[in-house]
Amino acid sequence: MLSTGLPQGAVPKLERPGPLRDRVYEALLELITTRALQPGQHLVESELAGHLGVSRQPVREALQRLNTEGWVDLRPAQGAFVHEPTEEEADQLLTVRTLLEAEAARLAAANAGSAGIAALEELCAEGEKAVSTDDVDSAVAVNARFHAKIMELAGNAVLGELAAQVDRRVRWYYTPVARQRGNQSWIEHRALIAAIAERDERRATELMREHTEHTRHSYHGRQRS
Repeated sequence: MLSTGLPQGAVPKLERPGPLRDRVYEALLELITTRALQPGQHLVESELAGHLGVSRQPVREALQRLNTEGWVDLRPAQGAFVHEPTEEEADQLLTVRTLLEAEAARLAAANAGSAGIAALEELCAEGEKAVSTDDVDSAVAVNARFHAKIMELAGNAVLGELAAQVDRRVRWYYTPVARQRGNQSWIEHRALIAAIAERDERRATELMREHTEHTRHSYHGRQRS
């Protein structure tokens, strides 16, 4: 384990194709969004380089890119730290997510076929299993896949591109409340599937809006719960 507290086995293997700096960037971003690297955690270039099996240069370049994108804070004379999101930042992001996801649910209800519905049901069953075994990491991952599938079923490429831009930050904010949301989140998913299967656009929109708002309120109330 690194002195910075990175859990053993948490670092993803670097895929060889593509520029090294891009692969290091993707690896570090995955560690941040899954909270293997915690908000506020000090990021030591030499330790990260050793853990990833690369030189310090691509790590430095990746940290600079992550700083530009708001994932990392570079502090003069102190080094790099995982960004600590403010409540306002989280609220703005999760509010935008609600708008995008509600429209995706409406379009999915209008467009989804039987194969799409079946795929959502399979993902829901997988998520329920993860919750029942208290596998938070899997629950977060399946939750992201479930919402991505609804976005896919919506059939709007522009909407999908916008959602992809916020997807990783949504995972970042959802991870600390995943256990708190627990099975209730998947009960809400089941209701969403039913509305989409019935082609009830209004109901699907309302349910998705309520669902994403529950997550937003859970995030803001996490420290009080």
